[in-house]
Amino acid sequence: MAWRSRLTKKAEKQAAKLPKTIRELLFQLLREVELSGPVRGNWPNYSKLGEGRHHCHLKKGRPTYVAVWVEREDEIRLVEVIYAGTHENAPY
Repeated sequence: MAWRSRLTKKAEKQAAKLPKTIRELLFQLLREVELSGPVRGNWPNYSKLGEGRHHCHLKKGRPTYVAVWVEREDEIRLVEVIYAGTHENAPY
């Protein structure tokens, strides 16, 4: 069964404010999650934050951009991005 991904309303607003290149990386990450699942060890600074929560860096340096997502496996496999923005405000 394939994974589905979506952005929360808050993450949609955050993504809209990201620079174009970072936004493209975010959507590339989502495509990879849909194909291969939420564990993305091939992305920079990927780590599992707890039960079903993950994060990785979209861009290192200053500012550092990160994405935080949650996996849900109720009836369908869903990954929900809950944050996309700078490292300083990330909800770890």
